[in-house]
Amino acid sequence: MALKDLEIRALKPRERIYKKTDERGLYIEVHPSGSKLWRFKYTFLGKDKRIAFGRYPEVSLAEARQKRDEARQKLRDGVDPLAERKRDKLIASYAAASTFDEIAKEYIAKMVAEGLAATTTAKAHWLLEQLKPLAGQPVANLKPIDVLAALKRIEARGKYETARRCRSFAGRVFRYAIATARAENDPTAFLRGALITPKTTHHGAILDPSAVGELLRAIDSYPGHRITRLAAQISPHVMARPGELRMAQWSEFDLVNAIWRIPPERMKMRRPHAVPLSRQVLAYLAELHPLTGPEGYVFPAFHTWRRPLSENTINQVFRRLGYAAGEVTAHGLRTTASTLLNESGKWSADAIERSLAHADKDAVRGIYNRGAYWDERVAMHQWWSDYLDELRDGPNGRDPGWTPPPCRDRVREVAARRNIPNR
Repeated sequence: MALKDLEIRALKPRERIYKKTDERGLYIEVHPSGSKLWRFKYTFLGKDKRIAFGRYPEVSLAEARQKRDEARQKLRDGVDPLAERKRDKLIASYAAASTFDEIAKEYIAKMVAEGLAATTTAKAHWLLEQLKPLAGQPVANLKPIDVLAALKRIEARGKYETARRCRSFAGRVFRYAIATARAENDPTAFLRGALITPKTTHHGAILDPSAVGELLRAIDSYPGHRITRLAAQISPHVMARPGELRMAQWSEFDLVNAIWRIPPERMKMRRPHAVPLSRQVLAYLAELHPLTGPEGYVFPAFHTWRRPLSENTINQVFRRLGYAAGEVTAHGLRTTASTLLNESGKWSADAIERSLAHADKDAVRGIYNRGAYWDERVAMHQWWSDYLDELRDGPNGRDPGWTPPPCRDRVREVAARRNIPNR
């Protein structure tokens, strides 16, 4: 017989739990404490089961009957309502424990395991720090407006490029969360066009040959720390990214065969890279070897040999020499090499791109061409170093009255004493 609301309110507690039945499996349990709980009894795959619908009067008689009817509909569809509820609770619990911060750190750890470069890893952690307002929120609950608010806070400080990179990083985190079943969508996909587009800026670079010669002369006469000067002198020759050079280890250099092999974890594209060493670079390394070799960092920090030079050290050399950030940077030396090598017309664009460790736009072609152009690159690196010497010493370089600093003679003496091969 169907229950009435008045009858339910009149039910009194007893020493033991008892129940009053409504219709079609629904009943109410009355506990000694006085609480009244809705239950639904059903059979699924031959087994008797019960599912709770909540406490009366928070869940009214009408609501309990509606929940019962919904459960019966699921049973007709072949779904166990109790198993479904347990699964939903598990998913909700999992999602609540999966915050944006936790997912992001897990994603970064995965990328590190796959060979993410140390510098790129540091940048990823830095971007995560900028997204702090999202950190403690379940990734599955975040909406486009939540992410936009965090990005707009960055943008309000005038950091337009940082905001753009944070949106890109957040998108990668959300897509990883989707792939690992902890989110259903990427809210950053709806934010395209919502941020201010930063003006494109390029690394300061000198492209005029005579100005390059002037820079090289200035570096040679740098009055600061000897190791710093040598790092600045080597930089224009090897075409490496600043991070790749400052973190170089002596174990990576094969001075006999004149090759610097950079491991994949330090490369932007996470693949090994080999740099041909010209006679000039070998001479600089010969001067450097007694100072910092034979193991560890080639360019250690001043206060400890366990760390490399700071990422801003070479740029600070240029500032001390009177060059503004818009004129020349350590990274801009790569632009100088690329521009002047291409303008020379002596070398194929592919060989130049390989020496700059740029990714091939055609991924398949890049796989097959990875080891190509080595002989051309060896010749090109020697030509480039010779050309830099010409700019520094020739009619478009050194002034007639200019005299070389003592260190220049020292480089040549050390190179001669160590019998550096003349390739």
